[in-house]
Amino acid sequence: MPLFITFLRFVLIVPTLYALETDRRLLASFFILLAGISDWLDGDLARRNKKVTNLGILLDPLVDKAFVLSVLSFFLYRQEIGLVPFVLLLLRELAISFLRSLSVEKGYSMPASYLGKAKAFLEFVTLLSLSLSLGLSNFFLWLAIILAYLSMYDYIIKYMTYSKGIK
Repeated sequence: MPLFITFLRFVLIVPTLYALETDRRLLASFFILLAGISDWLDGDLARRNKKVTNLGILLDPLVDKAFVLSVLSFFLYRQEIGLVPFVLLLLRELAISFLRSLSVEKGYSMPASYLGKAKAFLEFVTLLSLSLSLGLSNFFLWLAIILAYLSMYDYIIKYMTYSKGIK
């Protein structure tokens, strides 16, 4: 069930972008909220039912990245966010994906940290704020970027600690 919920979040990218493109911001906000809830729900169900899998550990953050960056791309295209914050998030996500790939190659699956979860939460809050034109979007976006880079530092330390232990 958790993997199905993760897949549902991936599928939500298309209707969310369609709703934004057709200026149905309230509907897009509903899809964003649904995606955010599904992000929490899939992990919670997996942990509670002891069904945490390596596939889920890898797929969940990948789907989050796809959803968040796809929707942020729309707002970048519409010039509702700047290029610099978008690129900063994009580069961080690519770096973490690369780091996770390296860790899997070494037999270590890197689950999301609390900082990473807080960053994801703030990204969804940012998307909701943008879709509803609340005016705090820029603040939430930069806060998410700060958490993104703090969590990246945390992931790098964990990876380096693990790598030193297997040599």
